[in-house]
Parts: sequence; structure tokens; C-alpha cells
Amino acid sequence: MIVRSLKRLAWKLSERRMLVRLDRRIARLRALGMVIGEDVNLPASTWVDESHCFLIRIGDHCGFGDDCVILAHDALMDEFLNATRIGRIVFHPSCHIGARTVILPGVEIGPRTIVGANSVVSRTLPPDTVCAGAPARVLCSLDEFRERYRARIASSRTFRYDDYSIQYLTPERRAELVAAVQDGDAFIVDGGHRPAAAPKGEG
Repeated sequence: MIVRSLKRLAWKLSERRMLVRLDRRIARLRALGMVIGEDVNLPASTWVDESHCFLIRIGDHCGFGDDCVILAHDALMDEFLNATRIGRIVFHPSCHIGARTVILPGVEIGPRTIVGANSVVSRTLPPDTVCAGAPARVLCSLDEFRERYRARIASSRTFRYDDYSIQYLTPERRAELVAAVQDGDAFIVDGGHRPAAAPKGEG
């Protein structure tokens, strides 16, 4: 029991240090002119084009997976044309970007748009869609995605976030999760994230 309590304390302290570092990073980017809304998950591994970050705007409630690249300038032509392209990037509220996605200059994403992992966003993506690929393109509407996953969740084994989030995992609970995914996906639910709703005046 004491060991488990110590592990939880160590986890909380580690998480606190990480949050302080992320808060400092966001404050530095804002000081450089980047617009970052509230409740934005911008991991330390997400590479931001700091030299041109004043061209980047991230709305409220956006999330980024690890190792994303947000690039507001493109110097590929510099050697041949003596020119560097710059372009603004706008992440509208409640858009979510999968791990290792590359965002190129001059695009807008969302609102409420999901971009799958390892995508390359080279053009503007419409609201309320699920997109993926290189270049990223629309795969389905957000409503279609929700209905598909609601059905999968209803027919799968589920675990409550409060009991099975990583900081609370005991060896027994880990074993339960391993057993649950032997024959397919399982889902951890009720993590406190509310589904994104359309802002007033937007559908």
C-alpha cells in the first residue's frame, strides 16, 4: 500500500513538472506573437516554427499528438528563386491533430476537424470532418465518425477512465486491459472530455 502511494505521489510530481514546462513554453510562444487559446494540448514534442510563430493561431480546446510539425514558412525554393514562402496557419476551435502530422503554411483546419496521424496538411480542411493522408483529404463527416464509434463502443468492453487511467493502473488492471484487447479493441470512457459542440451561429 505504501509503495503504491509513493508511486502515485511520484507520478503527480512528474506530471506537475511537465505541466509547468509546458506552461512556460506556451507563455514564450505567446510573447513571440503566436495566438494560443484556452485548454490547448501542445506537447513538448510538437515542433513549432518559432521564427514565424506570429503567423500561427490555435483556437480553444485544440489538441496535438506527439511529434507534430507546424511550419509557417517554406524555404525549399530559397536556393533557386531567392525567396521563402510564408503563410498563416489557423487551427479553429476544437480541432484535433494526430501524432506526427505535418502542417504546411497557408492552411486552416476545423473547427471540430480531426486529422489522422502521419498526415500532411497542405490545403485547408473543412469543419466537422475527419481527414487523413498525404496530402490530407476528407474521409468522412464528424457525424458519421461519431455514429461509427458510438456503435463500436456499445458493442465493446469498456473501462472507466477514473479507474484505468495510466496513473492508477495496478498490475491487475493492466492485465485486465491486456485480456480485453486480445480479440479486438476496448475503450476507456468517461475521461471528462465533453464532445465538441457547434458554436452559436455555426450549424
